[in-house]
Amino acid sequence: MNFNDLEVVLAIMKKAGYGDIVQLPEESDVILINTCAIRDNAENKIWQRLNYFKHIKSNWRKNGTKSSRPPPKVAVLGCMAERLKEKLIEADKMVDVVCGPDAYRDLPRLLSSVEQGQQAINTLLSLEETYADVSPVRIAKDSVTAFVSIMRGCNNMCSFCIVPFTRGRERSRPLESIVREVGELWEQGVKEVTLLGQNVNSYCDLSNTPGIREGEEDTPDEEQRREEEKKKTKKSEAVSDVLSSGFSAIYRTNESGLRFASLLKCLAETYPEMRFRFTSPHPKDFPDDLLLVMREQHNVCNSIHLPVQSGSSRVLERMRRGYTREAYLELVERIREIIPGVALSSDFIAGFCGETEEDHLQTLSIVETVGYEMAYMFAYSMREKTPAHRHDVDDVPEEVKQRRLSELIATFKRSSAARYHSQLGKTQLVLIEAPNKRNPNEWGGRCDSGQKVFFSRAPVPDHQSGDLVDTKPGDYVAVKILDTTFASLRGEPLRRTSLQAFYSEPS
Repeated sequence: MNFNDLEVVLAIMKKAGYGDIVQLPEESDVILINTCAIRDNAENKIWQRLNYFKHIKSNWRKNGTKSSRPPPKVAVLGCMAERLKEKLIEADKMVDVVCGPDAYRDLPRLLSSVEQGQQAINTLLSLEETYADVSPVRIAKDSVTAFVSIMRGCNNMCSFCIVPFTRGRERSRPLESIVREVGELWEQGVKEVTLLGQNVNSYCDLSNTPGIREGEEDTPDEEQRREEEKKKTKKSEAVSDVLSSGFSAIYRTNESGLRFASLLKCLAETYPEMRFRFTSPHPKDFPDDLLLVMREQHNVCNSIHLPVQSGSSRVLERMRRGYTREAYLELVERIREIIPGVALSSDFIAGFCGETEEDHLQTLSIVETVGYEMAYMFAYSMREKTPAHRHDVDDVPEEVKQRRLSELIATFKRSSAARYHSQLGKTQLVLIEAPNKRNPNEWGGRCDSGQKVFFSRAPVPDHQSGDLVDTKPGDYVAVKILDTTFASLRGEPLRRTSLQAFYSEPS
């Protein structure tokens, strides 16, 4: 999200007359620091950078080559700006501007007010701001992958999470603005888009744009087919059209509007040669309709991030996650039933308030039971303003947190090794992204499941002409997997192909 936010900010700054990005802070007029407030470690790094920029400013006049212009203004943006606004402003000559995630449009005015000697701070949260009309300025102009933010904010109020207090309530962009931005990226040569949101799969377009809702409704034949598909699956109980079965939300969910499955289907059908991923979702927002769209659309990657946080129902209840261990595992079974071969990743917190050794062992066991391809694991870091800060006690000693985190990482490594090893001998469709940094004679890219794949840059046959051709970033290549490490795959390139052609070939 922060990377995409920075691209939005650059577009706003460019419109206001600011020029190019420079490589060194000493060469800049404005230094923008986009921040994260989820964990202490992220904030500590920001304070270190602020001290460095303070040093540059305090020594500005000592360097005669810089005396012709004022020192750069330092602007802190994003979640940390909202959370620590008073502390940032009071910090001794460190920060000139504090701008929250919903106030980026105000940044040029804030910078001007600094020149007039005024305090420059705006951290007001909005119920409406999505920056839908802003075309982000791409930082990596030659990249064949890009991010598109489709919604902002979060309503879940998990007890450990600061996001609802720094990003505000959920609001979604109109579908047509997302389709427009993705189209612009396609014209620029982008072949893979990751859809972003704090709770991306709770997307709900309530703008009532004329013509879109009718265009996204299933035909009678499609509706009948979906109903027959649901009857074929193992579970016969009714599944909510909005939430995953067995999951709950602490807020009232919208039952109208265009939901995430409709958006994903629209994008996949409009740009059939572009891959789509999405992050970060909540497990409660995986109804069958979404899973069926993922299975039916080959350009929607069969890779799902499914944050569990803990394997203990007792801890999950304290975290206010809205599900139990059993409900989560049933959802995993449901996902794998509808999307065979899907790759799963997850988030884990070690040492949350009140976590016992038994709770920790249950988390280790869910890692082994599910079998994740990737995981993000962290020791718990108490954040002010969160429900946990108000109601719970951070009572797990730091050394215990770190020991449990080490055990969690070790368990994941053992479990994921089998997942990577299972790819040996299979042929994967890989989107070339860039040369391998460690070996320029190899290409690096990702397969459908999101795993990194490396292979030779030697010419390969083209799937249509049969002629040997050189490959380049943005090409799809069929690669036979021959070797694996803990975090990557290595294979032999077979042919250059297209996304749709690859999936239409006999398996």
